Amino acid sequence: MGFLTHTFNGLVGGGFYALLALGLAVIFGMLRVVNFAHGAFYMLGAVGAFFLLDSFGLSFWLALLVVPPVLGLLGVVLELTVVRRLSRLDPLYNFLLTFGLTLILQDAVKARYGSQSKPYDAPAGLRGTVDFGVFDFPAYRVFVFAVAMALCVLVWWLLSRTRVGLVVRAGTERPELTRALGVDVGRWIAPVFGFGVGLAALAGVLAAPVRAVNPLMGGDLVIGVFAVVVIGGLGSVFGSVAAGFGIGLLQAWSEAYAPPLLAQTLIFLVMALVLLVRPAGLFGREESAA
Repeated sequence: MGFLTHTFNGLVGGGFYALLALGLAVIFGMLRVVNFAHGAFYMLGAVGAFFLLDSFGLSFWLALLVVPPVLGLLGVVLELTVVRRLSRLDPLYNFLLTFGLTLILQDAVKARYGSQSKPYDAPAGLRGTVDFGVFDFPAYRVFVFAVAMALCVLVWWLLSRTRVGLVVRAGTERPELTRALGVDVGRWIAPVFGFGVGLAALAGVLAAPVRAVNPLMGGDLVIGVFAVVVIGGLGSVFGSVAAGFGIGLLQAWSEAYAPPLLAQTLIFLVMALVLLVRPAGLFGREESAA
């Protein structure tokens, strides 16, 4: 029973990894930008939910509907006004830009709410447990897992079954070839950046009742998300989702059964091993094949 509980915890944690890695992989694939601010947008999603509740009394469900599109629109504006201006320069410039943006957003939240964690209760209908027969599991975590799975399936369907999705997926996984075929990838860059930011914000709203809402909640997580994206393959949508759930399971099992040091470093050990065997990641493509 303990193993099943840890497994389900791993799937829930993997759901957060998958949502964040999915947005990060799409952004990197289209823009070739390492968006270090991804964790900050995740944090803003949780803080946005807390702000709506604290200032206006708006429920979790309204926050789930309002916060992701608002922050996604902010992502579009940032891409059009700031990120795009550095797109022709060395990628290091955009990395430094997004790193600086992270510090600005963290300090802005600290100025408003301080550094202490803020409590955020799960919605009333999801505060109990779900009986799976062999064990009970918190209803809200079951909801998070279901939403993460549904969103990953929905994004996969949009990318594989719609014309716009095919263009975006081609521009994400084979950008040079897509441009060579005459497809105007540039028109999709800002919407894709906003979409990735919106996914991060949505993960943040979902995380608010599970993890402490504070300005630094995305800092450590985003490092793990970068590792997940590298393991899955830079720019690979499927690889990011698969690696996200896989790493979530490995972390949950290691935290339960392995020494603490191994549990803390496992994700980076897996990344190093994968890169030694497949430098492009499990589902990535070598640059020469592009």
